[in-house]
This record gives sequence, structure tokens and C-alpha cells, in this order.
Amino acid sequence: MSESPHLGGTGVSPARAGEDARRSAKLGPRFDEAFRYAAEKHAAQTRKKTDVPYISHLMSVAALVLEAGGDEDQAIAALLHDVVEDCGGKPVLEEICQRFGKRVANIVEGCTDAYTIPKPPWKQRKLDYLKVLRSADDDIRLVSAADKLHNVRTILADYRHEGDRVWERFSGRKDGTLWYYRAVLDVLRHGQSNRLVDELQRVVTELETLTSKGVPHSASLS
Repeated sequence: MSESPHLGGTGVSPARAGEDARRSAKLGPRFDEAFRYAAEKHAAQTRKKTDVPYISHLMSVAALVLEAGGDEDQAIAALLHDVVEDCGGKPVLEEICQRFGKRVANIVEGCTDAYTIPKPPWKQRKLDYLKVLRSADDDIRLVSAADKLHNVRTILADYRHEGDRVWERFSGRKDGTLWYYRAVLDVLRHGQSNRLVDELQRVVTELETLTSKGVPHSASLS
């Protein structure tokens, strides 16, 4: 579990300390290596039933983690958070531990809900992951929140353009997908609050509101 900086006797407010931490986050050769590793592992993959390269999601999740004050290990784990699930299972997790360290591997493991292809049935897999998330440390919760936030933002944007056709991409379809992201949000809200969880709540609520109104796919973004 990540530790909060000791502020006693410094006269620095927690908010200011958080700002300083964001400014001082350093990315070195390990981050570069992780980016190349993720790009190679996911090279042939795209986002669900689209032509968008999968690496775009990993870049977005890493950016969200860094913008929320995450450190290099957390950003590396954000780049690698799907590689075990989608690119080889347990052997890949062992390789991540060897190449990037135990902390990164722990975060990636905590963001993984399947280790085999084909994956287990969707609903049980999601229920099992919610159990894992309830006891997850702050590192895992930060990266998971960034992952889910980018996913929901993407669904929301695509829903505005495509309407209910967007749900055809997902194993849980409309009802299951909305249930899952609300359930993840509820779990994350019971832990230490962070800006990503707050934003996830806004975006999940907006998606629920729009889908309940049945916004047509031709709706304007204005």
C-alpha cells in the first residue's frame, strides 16, 4: 500500500503537498521500457469492435494516474494493467515482476480479472473482481479508477454518436455494463477518496442519465 507523505511540522497543507508531488513526479528509463513492452504486447489489439489501437487506452490510463498525482510505479502499472489479462496470463505477471518490480506486479495483478483465454463467464468474473477490489490497496484502487474512468468516458462519447448500438460491443450489454461500472464506483467510494473517483461518479451518473432518456445517436454534443 502506498504511504502518504509525512507533513508534520512542515507547515505545508495536504493540498499544496499534493500539487508539489504532481510537479515532481519523475519518469525514467523504466517507464520508457514499460511503454515499449505494452506497445509490443498489445500491438495487434484494438479497442472493443473498433479500429482504435489498444495502446491508446493504456496511454490514457497512465495519463490519468499521473494527473492525479501518481508516481512512476503507478504509471508503469497503468501502462501494463491489461497485459496479463489479454496477453498471456500468469507467466506474463511473473515477467512483469522480474522486469518492473514487485510493486508494479502487485498493482497489475489487482487490476486483472482473468488469467486464461477464453476468459471465464462475464458476470462471475466481474463479481469476483469486485470482491478483490474491496480489499485492494490504494495503489490498485488508483489505477483501477483511472482504467474505469477512461472506459466510461469512451462509452459516453460513443453513446452520444451511436446510441444503443454501442452496447453490442460489450458482453454485459447495456444493463450489465451500467450495473458493473456503478458497482465499481460504489466500492471505490468506500475507500480513500481521490479525484479520479470523484470524476468517475460524475461520468457514470451522466451515462446513466443519458441512457435512461434514450438520447439518439445523432444528438449534438453541444
